[in-house]
Amino acid sequence: MKLAGFNFNKLSVEKFSDNFLNLKINTNIDILEIGEVKSEIFKLKEQMIAISFKNTLNYEPKIAKIEFTGTLILGVDSKIAREILKEWKEKKIPTEFRVSLFNVILRKCHVKALELEEDLNLPLHIQMPSLQKNAFEKTENNSENSENSEE
Repeated sequence: MKLAGFNFNKLSVEKFSDNFLNLKINTNIDILEIGEVKSEIFKLKEQMIAISFKNTLNYEPKIAKIEFTGTLILGVDSKIAREILKEWKEKKIPTEFRVSLFNVILRKCHVKALELEEDLNLPLHIQMPSLQKNAFEKTENNSENSENSEE
């Protein structure tokens, strides 16, 4: 599976409250449409399929909501593409493909969500790396010991 294109069609963020007590953040991804892409632009071995999606981050209880809608175009092996398009007629998606697809959507949307959360002073929906004081103390102690051993 190769990502050939990704576009946001809608970015929406609303903040309803500054009370972050009992905050729970839920993520939901809905696949709205899957279809074959027929174009002279894409001359690849893979078959191109377009996927429309909606990704929502809900900050509960009624604190905020971030919503993305968009479309991505993927190059997929022809056999797999036929299977995907066949199952989509019943609004189903093969599990292995769904996992890869959702990971692409999450990666693209959640990077943008971090920026929007920062702009609206919302708590971040994912844990960011951070340093602890004891990490610096260990580093300082190690550098002091190495300086003393050189003398």
